Amino acid sequence: MIETFTQLKLWLVENTSLAKDALHIYVALAVYLGSCLLLRWRAASLKPWALVLAITMLGELWDAQTSQANGHRPIPEAHWKDVWNTMMVPTILLIVARFTAVFERPVRANEPPKDDLSDEL
Repeated sequence: MIETFTQLKLWLVENTSLAKDALHIYVALAVYLGSCLLLRWRAASLKPWALVLAITMLGELWDAQTSQANGHRPIPEAHWKDVWNTMMVPTILLIVARFTAVFERPVRANEPPKDDLSDEL
């Protein structure tokens, strides 16, 4: 499975002309916004952010294991750079969603405003 993940990642980098760093950002955005849409999580909830973090950490673990399997020593600084790079945009989205009205729908006349974060972790 690790080999398949690595091959998919390399295929995406080669065939999309994206740098690995850009690919991290796009995947993070897809997971964050996709989980909000598919799972009906609010952008202000910690759930989509935590999902991106979990997937990011699993991806970096796979990268480290692949490096070791290929006889290379994993470079912790490079993995933390990837985590930082991947989590930056979801973190900004979470902060904006929590502390501004950017992601709020306008309240309809017959609908009470929803301002609680009852779906929090």
